[in-house]
Amino acid sequence: MSVNPSTDPAITRLQEIRPELLRLHKALLDSERIVYEQSHGPIANSGEFFRLVIEDPAFDWLRPISKFIVQIDELLDLRKKDAVEPESAAILLEKARLMLKPNEHSSTPLGEHYFQAIQRDPNIALMHADIAQKLRSQSPPAGR
Repeated sequence: MSVNPSTDPAITRLQEIRPELLRLHKALLDSERIVYEQSHGPIANSGEFFRLVIEDPAFDWLRPISKFIVQIDELLDLRKKDAVEPESAAILLEKARLMLKPNEHSSTPLGEHYFQAIQRDPNIALMHADIAQKLRSQSPPAGR
């Protein structure tokens, strides 16, 4: 069963969160680039940086966020065709809330590295706080 995409509150929330996730992702990439260059020397150009982001293990932890943003884009593209299941957007919002949980002792590289990025970069900490607050305030009521 599809839902009218213009009235689905979860779709609207995803549309509002997506640009913020993109800004956070860029800030994380920039921060990780600085860490990488401190260990390995300057990255020659944006093409080399792109190659590193795709291939180098130092950037592996960022790939789940990249893939997640693609999932959002795919869902929002389906919305244009009026073929979105009502729960799909809500599931992605919950996934965002769970994914963006920094944890110093995480069992996943994303949680641990995300924690470190928040600790070293106040801009990332502020972005995280803003997105986390919006995701919390947009969670569906319990029992729903």
